[in-house]
Amino acid sequence: MKQLLILGAGTAGTMMANHLHQKLDKKEWKISIVDERKEHHYQPGYLFLPFDIYTPEQIVKQIKDFIPSDVDLITEQISKIDGKTSVVKLANGKDLAYDLLIIATGSKIAPEETEGMLGNEWQKSVFDFYTFEGALALRNKLRNWEGGNLVIHITEMPIKCPVAPLEFAFLADAFFKDKQMRDKVNITYVTPLSGAFTKPKSTAALEHLLAEKNISIESDFAIAEIDNEAKKIVDYGGKEVSFDLLVTVPTNKGDALMERSGLGDDLNFVPTNKETLQSKDFANIFVIGDATNVPASKAGSVAHFEAEILTENILHFIKGEALSASFDGHANCFIETGEGKALLIDFNYTHEPVDGVFPFAGVGPMQLLKESRMNHWGKLAFRWIYWNMLLKGISIPFVTANMKTAGKNF
Repeated sequence: MKQLLILGAGTAGTMMANHLHQKLDKKEWKISIVDERKEHHYQPGYLFLPFDIYTPEQIVKQIKDFIPSDVDLITEQISKIDGKTSVVKLANGKDLAYDLLIIATGSKIAPEETEGMLGNEWQKSVFDFYTFEGALALRNKLRNWEGGNLVIHITEMPIKCPVAPLEFAFLADAFFKDKQMRDKVNITYVTPLSGAFTKPKSTAALEHLLAEKNISIESDFAIAEIDNEAKKIVDYGGKEVSFDLLVTVPTNKGDALMERSGLGDDLNFVPTNKETLQSKDFANIFVIGDATNVPASKAGSVAHFEAEILTENILHFIKGEALSASFDGHANCFIETGEGKALLIDFNYTHEPVDGVFPFAGVGPMQLLKESRMNHWGKLAFRWIYWNMLLKGISIPFVTANMKTAGKNF
């Protein structure tokens, strides 16, 4: 019997297990999925946890509840991938041979990459919200914080969900207004980019919102260090931004497993064909989600679209057929803007986010690049869709893997 092995039981790995267990002949293929964790986290919920919008119970469930019964779930740490011999070595000494390997090990924060980030102010006045522990600690801080200079900062790109830091800034504005202390808080958004986002039209819309909400922006900021004693961040050009509370997005890196295995780039992301999702180094290895180095957004929607296309390419590969070079970098994302409203963006490798309607041309009902309450409801509804459809490999009606251009004003 042939072995298909999936590394990582996060969003991408779980979706692939659910897609493929329905497609592969169970008499010919055994599917196994490996992850050292027992808990599955709804990572978009980390954004809401600091503001007491979501509870931990809404974010964390058990991995085993989402893995099909005919898929072998192995809860062990992975030591190394040997691509030349098609073997995955586990930390317990066991070897897992594979015929096909899917890498879905995601990405992680690396605060140790920035001088001073893990200093004596870590989780005292310096916080992240890209981990469950960081978001929870920040929630506890915000419950009693009395105000001052709040700095929301991105270390470098790429990061998971590139709009999440902006969403944090918008939600912070609404949070402090609700607590009737917005006048006691100065909010500054610090980014290494030349503007609020990576694309011109969406940058203009988002910067307009920042200005409207009295949130300052400091762009082109390449951080050199965090000075914990003086409570300021310093960039390589000498610019400084002072903080009383720093909410930072540390460097994001692929899993250290890639470095141990010689499969990653400088940030441990796996070189991957951006259209087929096949590893550039080994034909029988495919890569999905945040683990890849493809120039697409590192977001759950991208993993969702990749999973549909990768499923078809796995089937093509097994049959000895040419792979479908059809992944177009599609991403769509609700951007929470606070006070019960959100924006929606839809884009891919070649098309930037523009205004228009989604998902139906001429009808919508959702507006692109415009604040609306319907977009906010869509953002909140996504959590139910995630747990009950997305992870289980159930198609979401009217949302296609490749981006539709109809209804958009290019």
